Amino acid sequence: MGIHEEDVAAVRSASDIVQIVSEYTPLKRSGRQWAGLCPFHTEKTPSFSVNPEDNVYYCFGCQAKGDVITFVMEKEQVDFPTAVERLAARYGISLRYTDRAEGEGRKRRARLVDTMARAVEWYHQRLLSAPDAGPARRYLRERGIDGDVVREFRLGWAPDSWDALVRALRLDRELAEGTGLARYSRGRLHDHFRARVMFPIYDERGDPVSFGGRILPGGERQGNRGKYVNTAETPLYSKSKVLYGLDRAKTSIVGSGTAVVCEGYTDVIGFHRAGVPLAVATCGTALTDDHVRLLTRFGAQRLVLAFDADSAGRAAAERFYAWEREHELEVAVADLPPGQDPADVAHTDPERLAAAVEGATPFLRFRLERVFADADLSTNEGRARAAERALAMVAEHPDELVRDQYLMDVASRCRAEPDRLRAMLERLRRQPAAARAARGRSGTGGRGGGRGAPGGDEPPLEEPPWLAATSTGGDGPRGGRAVADRPDDGAPPGGAGATARARGAAAGRAREGPAMEVLRHAVHNPVEVAPWLVEALFDDPVQREVYLALLENDTHGDALAAAGPEAQDLLARLLVEEPISEPFDAVRLLLMHVARREVAAVRLAARTAPDTARVLADLAELNRIIDDLRSAQTAAESADRLLAWLEDRVGDGG
Repeated sequence: MGIHEEDVAAVRSASDIVQIVSEYTPLKRSGRQWAGLCPFHTEKTPSFSVNPEDNVYYCFGCQAKGDVITFVMEKEQVDFPTAVERLAARYGISLRYTDRAEGEGRKRRARLVDTMARAVEWYHQRLLSAPDAGPARRYLRERGIDGDVVREFRLGWAPDSWDALVRALRLDRELAEGTGLARYSRGRLHDHFRARVMFPIYDERGDPVSFGGRILPGGERQGNRGKYVNTAETPLYSKSKVLYGLDRAKTSIVGSGTAVVCEGYTDVIGFHRAGVPLAVATCGTALTDDHVRLLTRFGAQRLVLAFDADSAGRAAAERFYAWEREHELEVAVADLPPGQDPADVAHTDPERLAAAVEGATPFLRFRLERVFADADLSTNEGRARAAERALAMVAEHPDELVRDQYLMDVASRCRAEPDRLRAMLERLRRQPAAARAARGRSGTGGRGGGRGAPGGDEPPLEEPPWLAATSTGGDGPRGGRAVADRPDDGAPPGGAGATARARGAAAGRAREGPAMEVLRHAVHNPVEVAPWLVEALFDDPVQREVYLALLENDTHGDALAAAGPEAQDLLARLLVEEPISEPFDAVRLLLMHVARREVAAVRLAARTAPDTARVLADLAELNRIIDDLRSAQTAAESADRLLAWLEDRVGDGG
């Protein structure tokens, strides 16, 4: 299956990579590039760079690279056609397919989404104006949800009718069952939702994929039971992979690194009304691994649970600690008033709701505080029981250092000897339940871009600062201290991936030098350096391949496609690195380097050369070229002489 190349090219051209990437990690302009923290690995120092002119990105830490389509594929874990389709839908581009069957399948999804969108609007208009929706409007006002909120979140009302929606939208069986809006029974289609307030659920792209229906208080009866009813699983919707409100919250999550997880739709609305646009909700299911992976795709480093996290017990604790290790997250709990859910607090005290997120407590600390609050710490017996309960919770944590810190807290609160508590803790860890926790002994991670020489001053005789910074040290992405080599930047330790990244970083450092700066100009200022460049200037085979790819192709995209893996990686990096020298200064330094290289080669060949006069003449000419390259007045003529010498002695491109 494929999409016509012309359409793919149109999508690439229309897509704004800065806009796309900014939905996952904040970017700041740096010259002509944009830079930020890498969305593909955890780091503290920005090493991710975006080139908006070519719609490409490169990370100097983990070597992630590609164009805007690759970015969507990697971040949203989708195949190439799906990534192209998502970008095409975003920028209003129609696609044509080379495989008719596959194209029909994707058109079917578009029809399902369109049907869901029509249902959202139909239910919404019913809530706004239908006489039978009066009780629903009254109920929402009592919950603090006024008309503005109803319109913002497109809330709706499903009338108490067997097939009102089916008839209004003229649904056939395929659309009805493909969307979950109706079901077939006894020879006819019946609406799935009746007499319920409707909360449309959107995926992270903003496509309507499902509904949650809330029955009015006292409205349950035979054939219409359950406080909340969701759309069944459909080709559009999987409840373990969709979070209510993520389409609204994702930008704020990227900016703050925090996601608030609720249980109900009204809770999410409450947080947004309280000025905390970070909230999402599970759709009638527990928080899953897929949910957490979805949130981390949008840069979440801290999950704040806005529900009774303690009630989930040990199984939840095990999942939370596993997520902290696997995704380098911090799981915390919002301190809400007892007996109130976020929707209630948003209505009565919105500032309190915002403070509960800002001051959220780490999960284990939250559970221990519950223990101490329930215990009688004024008696020996009460302190002993509290210590036993607290140690049982501490024992569940997989990290030894974290356990010991909390153990000291328990010892202080319960007036117990730390060494004695350590012995008790080890016994608890050896019990059968400890085997589960022992699987996480590896420890926790941190939290969570005609020839003529330009006038100007003469260049320095020694290497200028920009070259020194790229040779053996320096702080920038081009420096010797590559981000991937700094342990505090969070590059995952060990493993084949880390080894490959280390090799890539080392290779990048080995290739630094005057040729790299000239290649940067060849990418960003080609007209100003092209007259001075020939293949023979590039010793390194990968640099030479990059030069030839740029020379032989009309666009950077074509050059990337034509290059081999190593040259492709280097070119991707160069596309996001801006030169920090004047173009001809960089050319002069490279030519001086090449001239010195040729001097060394001539001297080596002189040992066996029969014509010593020719050797001496070559050495004299090369040394005059080097001297003349030092002066701005003679550099251009000297550059011409060196290129002519190379063409005569070495061969053009050889």
